[in-house]
Amino acid sequence: MSSTRTSSDASRSSGNSAEAPVRRGGRRSAAWCAGLLFVGVSVVVGCRTGDTDAFTPVPQLLAFLPWLLVPTGLGLLLSLLGRWLTGLVWGVVLLGLLAWFIEPYGKSSQPEGAAVARLRVLTSNVEFGQATDALIAAVRREKPDLVFVEECEYGCQAAVTRELGAAYPHRRAVAGGTSVGSVVLSRFPLTPAPAVPGRMGMPGAVADVDGRAVRLQLAHPMPPLPRQVALWKRELGRLRDFAAEHRDDGPLILAGDFNASQDHAAFRRILDTGLSDAARLAGAHREPSWPARTTPTLGAQIDHVLVSGEFSASRARFLDLPDTDHRSLVVDVTLHRGS
Repeated sequence: MSSTRTSSDASRSSGNSAEAPVRRGGRRSAAWCAGLLFVGVSVVVGCRTGDTDAFTPVPQLLAFLPWLLVPTGLGLLLSLLGRWLTGLVWGVVLLGLLAWFIEPYGKSSQPEGAAVARLRVLTSNVEFGQATDALIAAVRREKPDLVFVEECEYGCQAAVTRELGAAYPHRRAVAGGTSVGSVVLSRFPLTPAPAVPGRMGMPGAVADVDGRAVRLQLAHPMPPLPRQVALWKRELGRLRDFAAEHRDDGPLILAGDFNASQDHAAFRRILDTGLSDAARLAGAHREPSWPARTTPTLGAQIDHVLVSGEFSASRARFLDLPDTDHRSLVVDVTLHRGS
């Protein structure tokens, strides 16, 4: 009997010895996978911390910064399974930084002076004019006072002039095909103003809003595609320079498809000139506008209405239009008497 017991104990001991390397190997693999996830997230979070958009693929990943919580959480789980203390600390730090950066950026204060005028502003990228009919229907339904339309090519501009010309007799446009054309429609009289230079049209104007001059500027810089990140930064820089140049000139509305979110340094520099994101003021700072096929579940807010300090915002809504990869943004703003 003693011999049998000894043989059984030896067998169990041998089995445990064989299983130990397997367990150690599994924990090591889990730690390695967690480390790879943390390295990738750390690069993007490091650029966000350093206030730089860096180079591809950082700008593209920054657009979806809140979703980096997913690989970070997975890395923490793997660190726990792998009993990797360094990884647990690393992951917690990354979660803290992501939570900090997900918070709204920019000014949140609104003016308290007497209201001069209440305006409804709509901006819409109609994707090479494909969503023109849907845009026209939305404009008739929402009745905005100012309409900024990106990628409004020749056919789109002809259609909005024909169908909306009576309600919006004033317009400023840059003619062009595919994504180049853009137009600003207004119920208020417009005075021409220089366009901001760019590969795609960015027209400007000055609106007479009940006797108050309001500078209008459409934004549509190039997107941060892998081979044109430098161009994207340069055109956002021109919009930043425009905002800085006119910061003391009175009320300003800068609206359109910025191809950038609050997680991009180049966009934050525009806000740093003193402008506020109207969607943020109205409580919709993380509502995604692109790509329309996956919003509101997955996406980034790259369509914005930015306003100077003379404006407050009370409501922001994103509209789903067919035949375009962007959701339209409608905001209700109030112009207050300047201080």
